[in-house]
Amino acid sequence: MGGLLFNVTTAALMVLMLNGGLTLLGQHTLRGRRLPWAAVGLTSAAVAGVITQLCWSGAMDALDSDPARSGWWRIVTSTFMQNGGLPGGAWNIATLAVIAALADWFWGTPLTLGLFLAGILLPGYVDGLFGESGHSTDPRNFAGSSGATYFLAATLSAALLMRILRTPRTDRSPGRERLKEILLAAGVPVLGLAVWFAQSNGHGLVSVYGFALGCAVHALGRSLRSPDGRHTVYPVRCDGA
Repeated sequence: MGGLLFNVTTAALMVLMLNGGLTLLGQHTLRGRRLPWAAVGLTSAAVAGVITQLCWSGAMDALDSDPARSGWWRIVTSTFMQNGGLPGGAWNIATLAVIAALADWFWGTPLTLGLFLAGILLPGYVDGLFGESGHSTDPRNFAGSSGATYFLAATLSAALLMRILRTPRTDRSPGRERLKEILLAAGVPVLGLAVWFAQSNGHGLVSVYGFALGCAVHALGRSLRSPDGRHTVYPVRCDGA
């Protein structure tokens, strides 16, 4: 029963962030967008990792992030390996493909890849900073892309909240719709912390980290606008994305 509840809350958090990303971009605008190269690259790497596992019995021993084994590359290569068999691996790859596409369309390809890399590296640094080496916030269990994917997804929810808060009063959505968008975005760190404290579910805490970084990057992007006020460090569409 505990495992089922864990999976349900983990999926619910992803669905919340996915809806936030769709709201940020505008679901009606997705058709006809450019090819999201970050999503293509990351998903291809994840599929290649699964194929490697199927073809090479020693793949996990050589490429996972087991702290008992040495190897500087493990923290990156382990992201593209998958634990949990076919259902878990399929979920991880599918969510990675969708979230990376949404992120690519909003943040742009280079920044999306940078944020994904932050999702790989930051949990371990935060664990070390707070002395949590025995109680890791990284949900990957030595392998898997879910931690970095949830981190990346949370940056979109953060961008949605920042956009709502920065929208001039005259351009705001109707009250009920605006409240729904705020709850959709702000619900991510709330639910993330709830599943972390209730279940020690690392997906929740890495989502909080991603949300915090997303807010910072969005604020920095706004502050780095060009003199004409039209260009930032990431692409901002005229439709509000």
